Amino acid sequence: MRFSELLDVLFRWAHLIAGIMWVGNSMLFNWLDRNLEKQHPGLSRLSQGKIFMLHSGAFYDVEKKLLEPGEMPKTLHWFKWQNFTTWATGISLFVIVYYMGKVPLVDPAVKDYSNAVAIAMSVGILFCAWLLYDTLWDTIGQKNPRFATIVSIVGLFASIFAFTKFFNGPAAYMQTGVMIGTIMTGNVWMVIVPSQKGLVEATQSGKEQDASLSIRAKQRSIHNNYLTFPLLFIMLSNHFPAATGHPLNWLVLISVMIGGAGVRHFMNIRYRGEGKELVKGAWLAPAFAMGAFGIAGLLVITRIQLHTGPVVNGPVSFSRAQEIIVQRCMVCHSTHPTDDVFKVAPNNVKFDTPEAIVLMKDRILERAVRQRTMPLVNKTKITDLERAELGAWIEQGAKLQ
Repeated sequence: MRFSELLDVLFRWAHLIAGIMWVGNSMLFNWLDRNLEKQHPGLSRLSQGKIFMLHSGAFYDVEKKLLEPGEMPKTLHWFKWQNFTTWATGISLFVIVYYMGKVPLVDPAVKDYSNAVAIAMSVGILFCAWLLYDTLWDTIGQKNPRFATIVSIVGLFASIFAFTKFFNGPAAYMQTGVMIGTIMTGNVWMVIVPSQKGLVEATQSGKEQDASLSIRAKQRSIHNNYLTFPLLFIMLSNHFPAATGHPLNWLVLISVMIGGAGVRHFMNIRYRGEGKELVKGAWLAPAFAMGAFGIAGLLVITRIQLHTGPVVNGPVSFSRAQEIIVQRCMVCHSTHPTDDVFKVAPNNVKFDTPEAIVLMKDRILERAVRQRTMPLVNKTKITDLERAELGAWIEQGAKLQ
């Protein structure tokens, strides 16, 4: 295993573990907020409610409250490093895979410019996205959160569309994910944690806690909550080239994001507080509907054929198909790849023998001809005519003659 591959594995593993911890914490605390019971006897004037839970063989008595001046407990547990670790490992993966050249950000068929320019754009986007979002919610969002929400959603969808016009499909999805993750991390470290520190400092200095700090932190926490499901899909998206490689990949991602955030919304409103729950049909049916919307986007949009390449009318021999595969595919997909990045055949797909080529004919048809996601970012410059010839050979029976 090469060093770059080792880094890829280690950071990907750490990213997954940290993400599970962060998302799990987020979902648990949002669930707690929606189930707090505010009618318990003996609650303090600053209490926001309490809840009893049963887990791992015992009962938990949890109360959410602000503290009286000087009431700071001896031990206080913070929940912030799971977020930082998720973001840091995600950024590291993005650098290893895209910035270091394992997979270029640029596809010449999408936009032909240097990878260095693409990297500069990518980094600049992350800073600008956070500054624009934070400024919006520190100004307009304080007075008119509904309008700020509309502007945020429109800005996100416009960004997705723009990314697919400058980066290759998988990179556009990952750029979106890193941008969302950076905004979520900015919420944690630039708003939520400072608000929490403000509450702690007030208590330690014997002052009343400022409830507005709590409200501001909760607002950003809710934003992160709604972005969770869409972000999880993006983390998995490179396994779905039919989505990332489609000419309407921006529309696919938007439909999935609407579906994912919609499911999250109806899961959120499921609880009315005080331990009470909506009638199952009142939240479960619309949650299923939003999930179906996202799935429909994947199924329907990815089946739309927009490519109008050349048509091959005559027979295509195996020797011609093999010639194309040797020149355009075996650089990576062989026992001894000659590619400068992939030194082992990706997914162990190899075309060294005629029998191996015929065995993989369905995959060749799907990835190289229909989806056009192989070769990766068309690194070997396969032409539209060559794709059409491969498709014709397969549709004519993929014969070894």
